[in-house]
Amino acid sequence: MTAFVVTVFVVVYTGMLLGSIPGLALDRTGIAVVGAIALVVGGVLTPRQAWGAVDVGTMALLFGLMLVSAQLRLGGFYTAVTRKVGGEGMGALGLLGLLVASAGLLSALLSNDIVCLGMAPVVLEVAHRRRLDPVPYLLALALAANTGSAATLIGNPQNILIGERMGLDFARYLLDGGVPALLGLFLVWVAVAWAWRGRLERDPGSWEASTGPLPDFDPWHTAKGLLVLAVVVVLFLAGIPARAVVALGAGAVLLVNREITSRRLLQLVDWNLLLLFIGLFVVTGTLVETGLAARGLAALGSWGVPLDSTAGLAAVTLVGSNLFSNVPAVMLLLPGVHDGQGAVVLALVSTFAGNLLLVGSIANIIVASVAQGSGIVIGWREHARVGVPLTLALCLLALAWLHLLGAA
Repeated sequence: MTAFVVTVFVVVYTGMLLGSIPGLALDRTGIAVVGAIALVVGGVLTPRQAWGAVDVGTMALLFGLMLVSAQLRLGGFYTAVTRKVGGEGMGALGLLGLLVASAGLLSALLSNDIVCLGMAPVVLEVAHRRRLDPVPYLLALALAANTGSAATLIGNPQNILIGERMGLDFARYLLDGGVPALLGLFLVWVAVAWAWRGRLERDPGSWEASTGPLPDFDPWHTAKGLLVLAVVVVLFLAGIPARAVVALGAGAVLLVNREITSRRLLQLVDWNLLLLFIGLFVVTGTLVETGLAARGLAALGSWGVPLDSTAGLAAVTLVGSNLFSNVPAVMLLLPGVHDGQGAVVLALVSTFAGNLLLVGSIANIIVASVAQGSGIVIGWREHARVGVPLTLALCLLALAWLHLLGAA
């Protein structure tokens, strides 16, 4: 039976690496779900045991925050913010800076994926109206969303998972992650401005922003979403232990609505991501139960890469996040992390690692897909030219800051 568990795990994580199974129309979510089902059908787990492997607190927190983001998206909040940033009176460097700041700060409180989904079409619209090359601005959006999301425990899915599993304090983590994330946004602005120096205002020629209708700004629905979000953040900062319950309550408040139907809100929930989490919880949890995961993590230490050292954990996290994507890598590494310092390193490095390569995070892929719909191609070389040095600088910055805090 152990051999079967290992086979399923290897197939699933190979799929995470490749993004698909050759010859099959399965994406990462489909691979994870099929892997979890295979373990049940193969008799390794009962359906009840499979569900028991799922971290319900993490799933509930993620679901509730997705509903808050959906409310703001339908209220035209992301559209209004991006159009305001792209006002005609702003120069190219200023536009780039405001875009980085707004995307980064929004991603600290909302899912970075949702922020990119809401802002990318409007960035295309602004670039088209101002006759700008959209590529540097779209790249800045993705890089800033990844970087800014490291600031809090609710900025991205892997931070939500780490915060729930390790019981991290929301306010304390804001100090640990907020400073490198804020400084990191400045590095994003510098990196993109330098890479496209002299070309930020270049007219790329004829292209159309094929984004479809964008949601109009609705002050009432936006205010409602922002008020609920503010209450959630205040309660988190106050140290409320049941963060999942708070997020579910927030989502329920927004579902009770006289104008926006619950169907419209629920359609904007990222069900693919939730199913990916469920599948990975089952597959990874089953491998952990065999004891093989613990032996593998111990083997890393014997090879000179101990996870109980900051540098070792950071290196393994950086590589793993770009091999398997950050959420699967975090699920695999979490059993080897036993203290708050290690958890913070895992959160920061796995998040910053999403900037390394174009396929390093879902946010990058979302932006590239939106751009492709308008005939704009963001190549992996173009991304890596900025992403690789930026990611290394961000990781070094994070480790230096944590060292400084530990020495204080």
